[in-house]
Amino acid sequence: MGDYLKTQFITFCNFGAGVKGNKSTLTDKNLTKMFKDCKLYGKFLTTTDTDIAFSKVKEKGKKEITFTEFEKLLEDIAPKYAKSNRLSLDAGSKALIDAISEGGPSLAGTTGVSKTGAVDRMTDHTQYTGSHRERFDETGRGKGLQGRQASDASDASDGYVGNYRGSGTYDKVHNK
Repeated sequence: MGDYLKTQFITFCNFGAGVKGNKSTLTDKNLTKMFKDCKLYGKFLTTTDTDIAFSKVKEKGKKEITFTEFEKLLEDIAPKYAKSNRLSLDAGSKALIDAISEGGPSLAGTTGVSKTGAVDRMTDHTQYTGSHRERFDETGRGKGLQGRQASDASDASDGYVGNYRGSGTYDKVHNK
């Protein structure tokens, strides 16, 4: 059916969370994604139709299909796609293959890279002031436990925050 079709098949096989390595089999979830991203669903072709066709072509006990099984699935789906787009069977089959060959996985709904400067400000060690500055060395690497102990200027046993001027005044005010 074409090299472009096989390339897109492999692309969708390897798309998604949890995919490791080079897969050459397609799950029903990725098949549905393929048809949605390539805008193949219509009035007469639905996700139910692709799920039924997927179940027909896959081997019993397997959860994924090979490229050969995918080609059989396209042959099974082509009449419904042709009817959905008011095409002849041959024209619908060709249009289906062309749409998949030209399409690709969409990144809609995924988290993008932050474009604000907030992340840069939080990770810039030169912007920290006061006792927090002591937690980093000259190169910006954290000092770990040593840096935290150095920044804890107040005595932990007195119960007050560092530089608190009202130490020892609670009892004077409340025990009258």
